[in-house]
Amino acid sequence: MTNSAGTARLRASAPIAPRQRAGRNGWIETLSLLAAALSVFTLLLVAAPQARAQGPGDLLVALTTDKFPDTERALTEIAASGLPTAPQIVEALAANRLWFNGPARKLYFTDEAGKVFDAANGLEAPDVSTGALKRVRLNNAVRRSLDAARGALTLMSPDPVRRRTAADSVFKSRDATALPLVEAALERETVASTRKVLEEARAAIIASDSGAPEVKRLESIEILKSRGDQDAVSVLTTVASWSEGRVKDAAGAASSTIQAKLALWRNVQNIWYGLSLGSVLLLAAIGLAITFGVMGIINMAHGEMVMLGAYTTFVVQEWARTSHPAMLNYALFIAIPLAFLFTAAVGILIERLVIRHLYGRPLETLLATFGISLILQQAVRTIFGANNREVSAPPFMSGSFDFGSLSIGYGRMWIIVFALAVFFALQFVLRATSFGLRMRAVTQNRRMASSMGIDTNRIDAMAFGLGSGIAGMAGVALSQIDNVSPNLGQSYIIDSFMVVVFGGVGNLWGTLLGAVTLGVANKFLEPIAGAVLGKILLLVFIILFIQKRPRGLFAQKGRAVEA
Repeated sequence: MTNSAGTARLRASAPIAPRQRAGRNGWIETLSLLAAALSVFTLLLVAAPQARAQGPGDLLVALTTDKFPDTERALTEIAASGLPTAPQIVEALAANRLWFNGPARKLYFTDEAGKVFDAANGLEAPDVSTGALKRVRLNNAVRRSLDAARGALTLMSPDPVRRRTAADSVFKSRDATALPLVEAALERETVASTRKVLEEARAAIIASDSGAPEVKRLESIEILKSRGDQDAVSVLTTVASWSEGRVKDAAGAASSTIQAKLALWRNVQNIWYGLSLGSVLLLAAIGLAITFGVMGIINMAHGEMVMLGAYTTFVVQEWARTSHPAMLNYALFIAIPLAFLFTAAVGILIERLVIRHLYGRPLETLLATFGISLILQQAVRTIFGANNREVSAPPFMSGSFDFGSLSIGYGRMWIIVFALAVFFALQFVLRATSFGLRMRAVTQNRRMASSMGIDTNRIDAMAFGLGSGIAGMAGVALSQIDNVSPNLGQSYIIDSFMVVVFGGVGNLWGTLLGAVTLGVANKFLEPIAGAVLGKILLLVFIILFIQKRPRGLFAQKGRAVEA
């Protein structure tokens, strides 16, 4: 027993034979290889879905789940994927023409004609009907993602105008998922104006991101402050409403600064619109200042002279369009002298046939010219019809340009220039020509002028023709901004009398100042009191004003008041 136990201990303590060691190591190696293979298999199982998610088909599967969060995420991924059909998918969703087959997880879109196309490859699917499909739904969150996706798709467009439009779309949506696309576009952008809009879009996203570093958000707020428009105010107000600390204070201060500047620009805009309206009133009233101020005639047909000038422009344009297309862009320049000559001839004819028999009888003159205005309106209706006539603007009067936050239309700007040119040309005629000297002499003292050999009857006819001709040129200008109709002149006759009475009867400088003053005052009163009440307030003001100054701002002695 003792020997057996000792033998067992000796065997246990003896070294392991080489064959035994090799068998044990083989088992260990086998187990290690199995563990490594299992690890690789596990990694492949985990990575396979991610690899599959990168495929075009799996990008579209998320749009077939009929879940709004999946749709939002899928829109962002599709816009950044470079998928060839991405633009069609996004536009189809925007037009409610994106469909899916739930069981098959297939996405389709239709065109305006109703044809069905496979969204994966853009090929037509004639065997698929929308009756068996469901429409991809939209909500406000999806629409925001849709706007961002549409913007992202054009951020890399070769057209700088499209890139700028896309950047502006991203700015308005402030979609954080579009930030990488905006930064990638910034790295490639070379056009300064488009780059500026991209930087503003990035600033809007960062400023609206609560997780962004405070320093970056403050820098973004400064960029938005430099933008300085109402869209920037909207972003800053939203940021200030939920932010805290320095970001809240900076956003609030920037918003207040922009709003103060915008209020100042609104006043500048009202002044510009007032000058524009004043130029129109000046054109309509400057001829009346001659016939009413110089001759003492209350000409209720003055508005119809304006209307005849506008219709002259229409006739010239139609002649150019039908007979001489090459002259169409120059029709306005041809219409100006023709309108002056035609309306001046009509004015002289009215003065010779009617008004010359009514001097010194203001009531009969008023009634007679009112009757003439009705006759002219009906004559135009008979010839041209009662419908409005279209007069197109030449290329140099189309479009606008920005001055700060003010948008200035070329049409209005050129009308102001034209009104001032007519005003100073008339001043030259009155002060530097023999006709002007004779007309001023008749205005100051008719009997003395007659005794000096001046034909006062001829001067009366020529002065009435001059005033009517200027009204005709006013009609040419008004045809570019107002409807050409038989009632065109009626819209300006009362305002014209107000301008002449307020500025001073017979004084052209008073007419200029009165037109500008009433035009600017009208534009400042409209937002407060409304268009109709604003005109009533101006009329009340003028009534009270002439109680104190019956001769207007600049009194001038004329034939009606001479001793």
